[in-house]
Amino acid sequence: MGAPAAERVALMAIHPRYADAILDGDKQVEFRKRRLASDITTVLIYATFPVQKIVGEFRIREMVVGAPDAIWEEFGDVGIIDRNSFGDYYASSENAVAIVVDAATRYERSQPLSELTPAPAIPQSFSYIARGASRRERSARG
Repeated sequence: MGAPAAERVALMAIHPRYADAILDGDKQVEFRKRRLASDITTVLIYATFPVQKIVGEFRIREMVVGAPDAIWEEFGDVGIIDRNSFGDYYASSENAVAIVVDAATRYERSQPLSELTPAPAIPQSFSYIARGASRRERSARG
């Protein structure tokens, strides 16, 4: 028997407009082309340029995978994206992933990636990091 796997969170790159909408409670689902690993329950929100910092986090209620048209039908009205942009994003994809937000928390002070230990690269879409890599997360759990 090996040691238990370290707990992980997803570090997800999200355009600032959509990051704010998630943290304000307006955007209730994040659309992706790939499903997150099954052990992931928390997503750290990295707001992309010009913010370039972790601005908050959200817990995942569920991940739903399906044909893009079916995902749009179920979640389009809470995704804060127009139908044409959604269609363009999934134009060559057989499946779409809807990551349903359970609860979102905006950090009082946004956090640059350089404050994480070890400091990760800027994620292209998302990456996985160890739970507790963020000083904020360590102090919140402490």
